[in-house]
Order: sequence, then C-alpha cells, then structure tokens
Amino acid sequence: MQSCKSMSEETTGRVHSLETFGLVDGPGVRCVVFLQGCRMRCQYCHNPETWRTDAGEPWTAGKLFEKVYRYHNYWKQKGGVTVSGGEPLLQMDFVTEFFLLAKEKGVNTALDTAGNPFSADKEYLERFDRLMAVTDLFLLDIKAVDGSLHHSLTGWDNENILAMARYLADHGKEMWIRHVLVPGLTDSEEELSALRDFARGLPTLKRIEVLPYHTLGRFKWEKLGIPYSLDGVPVPTQEEVARAEKILGIRN
Repeated sequence: MQSCKSMSEETTGRVHSLETFGLVDGPGVRCVVFLQGCRMRCQYCHNPETWRTDAGEPWTAGKLFEKVYRYHNYWKQKGGVTVSGGEPLLQMDFVTEFFLLAKEKGVNTALDTAGNPFSADKEYLERFDRLMAVTDLFLLDIKAVDGSLHHSLTGWDNENILAMARYLADHGKEMWIRHVLVPGLTDSEEELSALRDFARGLPTLKRIEVLPYHTLGRFKWEKLGIPYSLDGVPVPTQEEVARAEKILGIRN
C-alpha cells in the first residue's frame, strides 16, 4: 500500500470530538472520531452542534492518527477506529488519508455516514473509490426509504443515498444499515417493509440495526436556540422496537 506520510501532514480536517472506548459504532472496542459539519437537519439529531462546517478543532490526519493509535491495545482483533460525524463524507479526502495511516498499521476501519454528499459524478467517484479501498466497513444511516418522508425528516432527498448503498454492494464492500425508530414517523409497517426489501437487494449487507429514538440531545437544541420539532414524541417501547426488528427480519 502506498504510504501517505508526507501528505498526512498537509491534509487537515475539522474534528468535533473523540470517544476513546466506543462499543456501539462498529465491531469490538473502537476509538470513534466525530467530525464537524453536516448538511442534513434531521428532526431527531442528537448532535446538532456538529452541523456547522466552520467549527470544530483542526487536525492533520497524521497528528489525529498518532493520538488515536495510543489506544490500540484496547482494540484487539475485532476493534479499530470509526469515523463518524456530523457527516464524514464532507471531509472525504481527510478521512481517506486518516484511514490510509490506519491500514499501514493493520487497523480495522469503519465509516459511519448518512450518505448525503454521495454523487455519481466521475470525479467524485474517483475520490470515493480511494476511500472505499481503505474502509473495511460502512455503517450507513438510512433515515427513510420513502423519498417524501426522508425529505420531511432531513430537508434532503435520498435517491443518492440509496444509490450509494447499491454502489457499495456492487463493489463488494461490507456494510451495516442503521435506522432510527421514531414513533409516528419512521415506524410504519410500510416504511419498515420498504427498508427490508431494499436491504435484501444488498448482498454485502451484514447487519441491520434499529436505533430507538431518544431525547438525550434535546438540551443541545435548546442551548443552540433551535426549536425542537419533535416535542411530545415518545421514545419507542421495547415492544415497538421488537415489532420493527421482526418486520425487518432481524434475529436476536
């Protein structure tokens, strides 16, 4: 694999925060890097402070990997590093350089993305292919399969996001799909059945995860002075989560 050590000192990204002992963002124990910046405005976002693209702390890919690699003794065989957000694809070249450094050390890499920046543009795909080559697992957050529902939830369409899932599958990349279950919004049988049927067409899909909606990030909206549009929406019950998992064909 071509070394990128000289480039890593020049490639800079904006980092929101680090989680040094993550257990829910990919297999095993992982160091999770949360990048700054996201264009979607999900109604249930629990990290609205990551939306701004001009915030966060600047890091070079080399310095960032040097910091996270200090924790590699915790990762063992199944663990590694996960880059999340925000939306990490907004800083795709930075992530590629960071993952290149990780692969030079034999570290497992995962990318947690909602796919919003994905494009079929030739130049974009050339850059995306370089990222794919150094990413072991994609965690794809699919907010909704129905386009109208997706737009109402996030302010954006989802055709390119679904196209990204198919592109990953066509290129043999392993992925997990994650779906936030919001009562009255993303939990209908029609939506869950559509997600199940879509997932069945992805031969490299390894897992579907139902993430129950929660209100733990609501105080952040209030602190930022952003109206919280899901006021009064309850968190799903265990029975509602089990129902969703049954529709999706998840076996626990």
